[in-house]
Amino acid sequence: MDYKYTVKSVQDTLELAQNIESEKFPGMTICLNGDLGSGKTIFVKGFASALGIEDNITSPTFNIVKEYVSGEMPLYHMDVYRIDDNSDFGVEDYFNKDGVCIIEWSELIEDRLPQERLDIYFRIVDENTRVLVFKPFGIKYEELCDSVL
Repeated sequence: MDYKYTVKSVQDTLELAQNIESEKFPGMTICLNGDLGSGKTIFVKGFASALGIEDNITSPTFNIVKEYVSGEMPLYHMDVYRIDDNSDFGVEDYFNKDGVCIIEWSELIEDRLPQERLDIYFRIVDENTRVLVFKPFGIKYEELCDSVL
């Protein structure tokens, strides 16, 4: 089952991410897809803030992975936009750690993603409004969507 959620501001996106963070668990994987400027990195900022991470969160486009370990749980923020499907940067290793993985542009490495995960698709409606479509894979992610959305 898909879930739709409309945000009308950056603040709405931050608050939604914080609510999802409240349901976090070790090994959680969240996959973010959408056009440039659709709110993916804003979502990560809200999630990281709720984890207690005070670092400046930016898209790791040229780093591929940024690790934030100063919060209540490690956050592994990935941007795979510049990765081709044959690149080996050890993405699978992160899925087995006790932190949370958030992957921007995950559709580019779809065959390498864990079977159980939460996919979120960001669609731009206008300057401030975004429609987010949530696709949970696995019971934990379905329960998360049921409790937050």
